[in-house]
This record gives sequence, C-alpha cells and structure tokens, in this order.
Amino acid sequence: VQLQASGGGLVQAGGSLRLSCAAPGRTFSGWTLAWFRQAPGKEREFVAAGRWGGGSTNYADSVKGRFTISRDSAKNTMYLQMNYLKPEDTAIYYCAASPRGLITSSRRLPQEYDYWGQGTLVTVSS
Repeated sequence: VQLQASGGGLVQAGGSLRLSCAAPGRTFSGWTLAWFRQAPGKEREFVAAGRWGGGSTNYADSVKGRFTISRDSAKNTMYLQMNYLKPEDTAIYYCAASPRGLITSSRRLPQEYDYWGQGTLVTVSS
C-alpha cells in the first residue's frame, strides 16, 4: 500500500491548510487511518485518527478544536483540515494506515500502523 501525502506549505499563524493522503486503487474499508507529525529534534507524535467507515475520531489535545480528519471514499483520500495554525504546529506531517480497526487507546501509537506516507512539511510563521 502506497500512501501519498500532500498539501503542506508555508502559512502564517492563524491560517489554514488542508493535507491530503491518497492511496490510488486502494479501498480502506475497516481500516484505521491517522496523521502523525514530527518537529525538528522531537519524536513523532500523534495528531488525529479515525476509522475509514466512520465512527469516532481521536485528536491530540494540542490540536483538538482546530484540526479535523475526514475522508472522501470516492477518491480513496483522507484529509486533515488544519485551522488556526500556530508556530508550534510546524512539523513534517505523515499519514499512516492500519488494516485493523484499532481501539482508541491504540490509535495514538505509531507502531500500530503498517503503512506510512512520505511526509509533507508544514511551516507556520509567527
């Protein structure tokens, strides 16, 4: 499974970006999809996750209320809408996928995901 992440860029604080994660030819029925990020000198951290078919979504406390994860089944694409961006959101953002329907407590763990996109850089200027 190849995940293609895109949509990163440079934005001013308070602005918005929408990241995309596409998997051409792949259906994700029953899968868990997620976004992680890694800032320079820091460990990769969980951002958001959800089941492809719907249901509950989970967000890191630092992005709750500002970021929204969604999907377009027709395009086999997952999105991360990021609003009210802050300089501390600057990082490389990675999409990840697991063929398992992960429970909430597992969704935050990078080791639970089998497939990763190449990452897209988000830079938020102050």
